[in-house]
Amino acid sequence: MEENKDNNKVEIYSQRVRAGKRTYFFDVKATRSNDYYLTITESKRRYKDDGYYYEKHKIFLYKEDFNKFIEALNGTIEHVKTELLPDVDFTQFDKEQEINDTSEDSSLDSNLKWD
Repeated sequence: MEENKDNNKVEIYSQRVRAGKRTYFFDVKATRSNDYYLTITESKRRYKDDGYYYEKHKIFLYKEDFNKFIEALNGTIEHVKTELLPDVDFTQFDKEQEINDTSEDSSLDSNLKWD
């Protein structure tokens, strides 16, 4: 969880998506007046001289923007899949994730990764 920066915010729901070197967190939170919003956090583990740290980037998405955000995200992904990378089998990335989820060795590397 966060470091009490949002101590007046209540977390309602959370989902984590591991994606290679990154982890995405989708958290639904509520204000004291029960107004709901979504935070999307990208977390990357980085190495520094004295050890590891996590670099985080966060987006706050409010309920009035949910539909516009979903529409733009879906449209953008569809454009990449059909116009820019029509020959890519995107199901291969799902298969890679299944392999990584069942493997205890998280150091598996694959040429399917984007970065």
